[in-house]
Amino acid sequence: MAHVRCRLCGAPATETFVDLGMSPLCESYLSAESLDGPENFYPLHVRICPSCLLVQLPEYVSGSEIFSDYAYFSSYSDSWVAHARRYAESMVASLGLGPEHLVTEVASNDGYLLRHFVAAGVPVLGVEPAANIAEVARTAGVRTETCFLGARTGAALADRYGRADLVVANNVYAHVPDLLGFTAGLAALVKPTGLVTLEFPHLLRLIEGRQFDTIYHEHYQYLSLATARRALATAGLGVVDVEELSTHGGSLRLHARPGATGEASTNVKAVLAAEADAGLHRLAGHAGFAEAVFTIKRELLEFLLAARAAGRRVVGYGAPGKGNTLLNHCGIRSDLLAYTVDRSPHKQGRFLPGTHIPVHPPERIAADRPDYVLVLPWNLRAELTGQLAYVRQWGGRLVFPIPRLEIAP
Repeated sequence: MAHVRCRLCGAPATETFVDLGMSPLCESYLSAESLDGPENFYPLHVRICPSCLLVQLPEYVSGSEIFSDYAYFSSYSDSWVAHARRYAESMVASLGLGPEHLVTEVASNDGYLLRHFVAAGVPVLGVEPAANIAEVARTAGVRTETCFLGARTGAALADRYGRADLVVANNVYAHVPDLLGFTAGLAALVKPTGLVTLEFPHLLRLIEGRQFDTIYHEHYQYLSLATARRALATAGLGVVDVEELSTHGGSLRLHARPGATGEASTNVKAVLAAEADAGLHRLAGHAGFAEAVFTIKRELLEFLLAARAAGRRVVGYGAPGKGNTLLNHCGIRSDLLAYTVDRSPHKQGRFLPGTHIPVHPPERIAADRPDYVLVLPWNLRAELTGQLAYVRQWGGRLVFPIPRLEIAP
């Protein structure tokens, strides 16, 4: 493992955080024609740097291979779109944004967030590496460039469109193998007086909630506030505030400004203190996660095997990337999970990577009336419990696998 170098500080990343074995790319959904062909599996061996404590997955697969053509469309989650709308409204109000300003979003997906700024009359620029998704955004009236952000592309975009008053990077800071280059790109995009906000899953909540299914090849690092601050500082971006969010099982929204120094805000101090109390500012504090993962695996397999033995039918709801990590690590196939459903037409009629579990439209559940529905995007529990309330009409029950197996009444 000595050949694995930390992408933040360059030291050997010699320590194991968790090793989930081999898994396919979590968004590489298969067509029926490709089921009999070969399929690539890659390691999911997460390291931790003993020097700077960055938890990271080596670049087993390049970002261009994963993100150039992508199957995740943000607009298919109602709660995520509502989250984006609230954020946009808050930023327009607090920063006084109007027609003379610019908002740039990196990894802007299908325009789910920027369209709210467009509706408010604020000029926008989306930066999205997946050409298929960028075209959807442009069709929706969101100006979008197709490229990966780095120091050079950030400077080129700023030269062409101007530097932004607000740069947004939601759920992308964990997705970049070139962490230093991407951070330099953020700094190039923002005005000297501007604001950068970043949202990413919080390592503290991942550990507390045993959220091992959020580990997959497109997540190259798993960030605490402490390690994110170190990364942003490499490009002169100083964290001025932080918000704790419930999204994605518990996330942070960092507010950073160019050249910001001085005493940390009350919120920053509080989150850093919580991380320190949990041991995340020490190497030893990251131990024990592998045993928690095994407990989840054992509980889920025991439930599925018992249901099969009793003649009960279990199907899935959702086809998120996290679900593919869960199913592949646990060795679950269609003999234990007959199928899953998903709202995205881009996934319907296809098959999950590795497990080859078929994906159907959501209406299939009501037609089949299964005994149990395993909710794979468990982080959307509040939203999906309401959407799936009809399952109780025939005595069906919802099952949530994380943070511990729970069969809803």
